[in-house]
Amino acid sequence: MSATAVHSLWTMAADPVDKIDAPTIEYGQLSPVLIVIGAAVIGVLIEAFVPRKSRYYAQLFLSVVSLAAAFAAVVGLAARGFGTTKAQIAAMGAIAVDGPALFLQGTILLTGIVAIFTFAERRLDPLSHGNRVDSFVAQAGSVPGSEGEQDATKAGFATTEVFPLALFAIGGMLVFPAANDLLTLFIALEVFSLPLYLLCALARRKRLMSQESAVKYFLLGAFASAFTLFGIALLYGYAGSVSYATVADVVEGNVKTVDPALADTMGNDALLLIGVAMVVMGLLFKVGAVPFHMWTPDVYQGAPTPVTGFMAAATKVAAFGALLRLLYVVLPGLRWDWRPVMWGVAVITMLGGAIIAITQTDIKRLLAYSSVAHAGFILAGVIATTPDGISSVLFYLAAYSFVTIGAFAVVTLVRDAGGEATHLSKWAGLGRRSPLVAAVFAVFLLAFAGIPLTSGFAGKFAVFKAAAEGGAGPLVVVGVLSSAIAAFFYIRVIVLMFFSEPKADGPTVAVPSPLTMTAIGMGVAVTLVLGVAPQYFLDLANQAGVFVR
Repeated sequence: MSATAVHSLWTMAADPVDKIDAPTIEYGQLSPVLIVIGAAVIGVLIEAFVPRKSRYYAQLFLSVVSLAAAFAAVVGLAARGFGTTKAQIAAMGAIAVDGPALFLQGTILLTGIVAIFTFAERRLDPLSHGNRVDSFVAQAGSVPGSEGEQDATKAGFATTEVFPLALFAIGGMLVFPAANDLLTLFIALEVFSLPLYLLCALARRKRLMSQESAVKYFLLGAFASAFTLFGIALLYGYAGSVSYATVADVVEGNVKTVDPALADTMGNDALLLIGVAMVVMGLLFKVGAVPFHMWTPDVYQGAPTPVTGFMAAATKVAAFGALLRLLYVVLPGLRWDWRPVMWGVAVITMLGGAIIAITQTDIKRLLAYSSVAHAGFILAGVIATTPDGISSVLFYLAAYSFVTIGAFAVVTLVRDAGGEATHLSKWAGLGRRSPLVAAVFAVFLLAFAGIPLTSGFAGKFAVFKAAAEGGAGPLVVVGVLSSAIAAFFYIRVIVLMFFSEPKADGPTVAVPSPLTMTAIGMGVAVTLVLGVAPQYFLDLANQAGVFVR
């Protein structure tokens, strides 16, 4: 190469015109996410530097305060109009700050606070070597049943790492429904999935089952993530961009200038349809829709019950938020292609979840299949493709998340010598042994069944109304039939608790600390308030139901 050619390369490289601009980040609008992730990092430092005796209290205090501060930041953003008039795209186009994002972030943070209370519960198990113990293993790295595990238990060790792990998961969940480009969506998916895989493996009792559930969740989750990533690659090939707005423009044919390098692939419908199918498949896996629900019963049963409650509530909220944004912001021009597929998924999810739940004999598996059926009901609202569809889904997610955490918190209270008594036969006569606990659980079951004066009825009514007005009448008929089937097994559990004779060797109901009492109390309060006077919250969801593009 000649000296002049080299010189011209140098001068081109040194040309100041092509300098890289520094990114502009709106820290105020991203404050909820930054507070939670910052607290999670501090939680890791606490594990490294704070003495073992003090870690539990330090982590609990940090977690609750940071989640409350992040919730206050969400409320502040909403009060300043970022959910309505000032809705905008922040962080160089990566994050949307709008009504649905703020509403879902607020819901995730509140459910996170309630879940942290159940994580911190230390009064349910009898004292172990003079120490109070929680639901989590004494030393996560020790082999189940080994001397190392016994020594750690004797020494009173506790896995306080669960708090920063939960904070990292919540941080990822906050970004997931607000992601405004496909790469941010994928990174958020990984940030909240990896801590959940770990949390599932940390049960104190039945450790092998817990580890098996974590491995199943990890392997299937890795498959789903791979599908999502491959779909993102195909969509990038189709649109030449990972930005939601650009993909939407290409789908609708609004692009005037095409980069010559992309001219061959841009607008190729095969890339679009396969890419969308793969990304949606990854999101349907996270919400537990049939046929991507296979992980749900095993993971719900094997994971520590506080983790199951947290995962069942918060993951659904985050994943449905991301699914709504993808379908309503990126793919409205593809509605005639994705609606029939989602119809099919919603129908088999509602019927599959309800019918298989009837055969279950374990209370956690029963609630797992119940959550599958609820994913189908929420999909009915997603399919509506109207503003009411968005707001009804937001309301349903808020109502469902508190009922779920409350129900799993009650499951932690019913115990026998082996820990939690989750087999249904053990719950016989619980209403005579402990009327209050049985009554609270009955309230949650009636809410799941959608009985009037509970939040479940208000949520189902809103979703089915939106679906009917959006032209999905037959779907509503299937939904009502599925609800009737589901009501059978919820009411069967209530009958078992109140109208069966308690067994002599039946389980006892442990008296929890104020933390779990608060979690259950909040669940009951939200269930009744949203059932008796839902209008304010429906209006709130309505105001929040507009995506920014």
